Amino acid sequence: DLAAAGVNRVSLGLQALDDAALAFLGRAHSVQEGLSALDTAQAIFKRVSFDLIYARPQQSKRQWAKELQQALAFGTEHLSLYQLTIEPGTRFAALAASGALETVDPDHGAELYELTQDMMSKAGLPAYEISNHARPGAQSRHNLAYWLYHDYAGIGPGAHGRRSGLATVRHKKPENWLAAIEMRGHGIAEERSLTRSEQASEALLMGLRLAEGIDLAALSHRFGFPEGSLIDVQKFAFYAGNGLTWRHGGRIGVTETGMPLLDALLGELVPASLVAA
Repeated sequence: DLAAAGVNRVSLGLQALDDAALAFLGRAHSVQEGLSALDTAQAIFKRVSFDLIYARPQQSKRQWAKELQQALAFGTEHLSLYQLTIEPGTRFAALAASGALETVDPDHGAELYELTQDMMSKAGLPAYEISNHARPGAQSRHNLAYWLYHDYAGIGPGAHGRRSGLATVRHKKPENWLAAIEMRGHGIAEERSLTRSEQASEALLMGLRLAEGIDLAALSHRFGFPEGSLIDVQKFAFYAGNGLTWRHGGRIGVTETGMPLLDALLGELVPASLVAA
């Protein structure tokens, strides 16, 4: 029905190609069920992508290379490959705090990231965003809408949206979302106006995830801030000197070497005055 309605791309959350890993991740589907869904998707949709999570506890470079090679063999033109992160307030966070979950050493995580970049580039699917890889011309326009900070509607349970300067959040629990739709005709739990500084900060935080970086002059014109106030110029120059950031004319970005350190770099490069304004 979706394909008949004109949808030309589907992305599947396969998460892992190992049943034990899926159980660890709390996923209800098996590898076989995921691959069956992939077969169906590839038979119906023009463009198919799927997600995998790596840097799982005790996952070796050899194991991940084998799993990634298997993923590439399916021939999709787009793959999303995310390192496992421990988010506050989750079951994993509680397990890690109690010592029941062994987290991956950051150096090992960096090695797995470098392995991923190498294998994907050689396979013809280089990263266009820190965790997303595609053949030339197959980048997801849906995903790019987030990173280029265009408007998008968040519709389902827990979904966030950005439209005309408004931030929206839908109810997280499906039952609460459904009840809100029955009562009010929509599942919005929160809606608020974003200040220009908040929008500029978000655009920077999202745009610097892209391999192509961001156009400072365009952001300056869009949000009405001087270029020099959008980025901590001194820190940017320092990290550029260390090979972690780059500047080509009016565009700036994070290098391949700097991408594994992206979260830390964003905290340094986006001025606190802009975030707090």
